[in-house]
Amino acid sequence: MGATLAKTVAHFFPLLFAWLGEIRDRRDQELITYSRHFLLWMGLMLFLLKLGSRRRLRFELDSPQALVNLNRLSRSEQEAVAHPDTLDYFLAHVPPASLARLRKQMVYRLVRMKALDDGRLFGRFLVIFDGTGQLCFQQRHCPKCLQRTSGKQTLYYHQILEAKLVTPDGLAISLDSEFIENTDPKATKQDCELKAFGRIAQRLKKNFPQLSLCLGFDALYANGTVMDLCRKNHWKYLITFKEGSLPALWTEYQALLKQCPQNRKTHTTPQGAKQTFAWVEQLEHVDDQKRSHQVNAFQCREEQDGQSTLFAWLTNWPVSRDTVVTLGNRGGRCRWKIENEGFNVQKNNGFNLEHAYSTGDWQIKNFYILLQIAHLILQLVERGRLFGTDAKKLFGSLIDLARRLAESIRNVLIPAEAVDPANARSIQIRLNTS
Repeated sequence: MGATLAKTVAHFFPLLFAWLGEIRDRRDQELITYSRHFLLWMGLMLFLLKLGSRRRLRFELDSPQALVNLNRLSRSEQEAVAHPDTLDYFLAHVPPASLARLRKQMVYRLVRMKALDDGRLFGRFLVIFDGTGQLCFQQRHCPKCLQRTSGKQTLYYHQILEAKLVTPDGLAISLDSEFIENTDPKATKQDCELKAFGRIAQRLKKNFPQLSLCLGFDALYANGTVMDLCRKNHWKYLITFKEGSLPALWTEYQALLKQCPQNRKTHTTPQGAKQTFAWVEQLEHVDDQKRSHQVNAFQCREEQDGQSTLFAWLTNWPVSRDTVVTLGNRGGRCRWKIENEGFNVQKNNGFNLEHAYSTGDWQIKNFYILLQIAHLILQLVERGRLFGTDAKKLFGSLIDLARRLAESIRNVLIPAEAVDPANARSIQIRLNTS
């Protein structure tokens, strides 16, 4: 198992050692004992092994074999595994933007080697945006806390807007994260998801200027500002369409839908569900800033086992009989991947996303980014076919896979050739997309 992890990382990220060396470390370099490479691999192990809390590093990595394996993975020569508090101290001296740059380099490498091309939607990568809670406190944790009052109780919390590159077969890879927090003490309104989208969109265009993207949103994003940002950045979009978000446009859509009976297509899914698609093109929408937008709207009514469900979307994609099924099933319906394969896995499948791994500002953000990087690596391990069969079938569950990996790191030495990028070039790893 440890060898499989090492081979996967060396194959997909042969420059990882150099990238880790570029992480900014503001500790006094003359006084440190543990290298940034070693500590970063310790941080990744916290999530790769799904330990659930920082203190468990002391017990899971306390064997001689674990020390050798960490040294081989990080190309270090440490004489002992660091105390978890040392990891926390280190992350307090790493600017979160520096660690986010490492994630960008890893995703960019996967894109360049065409490892994610099977998930493209008409040639574009599908990136889903959604917010999630990270930490919650009954007392104010820091000046940046958001707050929500219900009755006599006030909760203080931290929230994050995620941009995940998803594929129809279930990959959910973190592309970028924006922390939603109150940074201006003079502000009259709290930070929110839509404000965070403006910041993350600017950074996404800067970091991936040539990447062809289609953005996916829930109904919260059905507004002119989001549409205008997508237009300026030459992005396609798919936004969940509901009556309550844009009531006037919804009413017009429903009226025109009855006048376009030719805009219908039926489809049966491999699972036997009957789908009826309908659409209206070139709807006019004038937003609250008097900007005019031309959008297309389409819907899918799915019937299976006597139950009927309606899905609808707004988009700037051309919608026709040739595109509507793909846009719905490989585009709009994939918005749930960020919830299921993304947040749900990270909260309930061992990563323990909502656990306070630290309480310092930079540490909170850095532990979160390390979690995202570790999840990326584990998805490659799970789907990399080096096991010879499906990982879930082989281990029973992905939590059991992490448990086996922890046992391997603790008790079995990783062969030196497994961590050699030159040797990994001869290995062919195709991601399982079944």
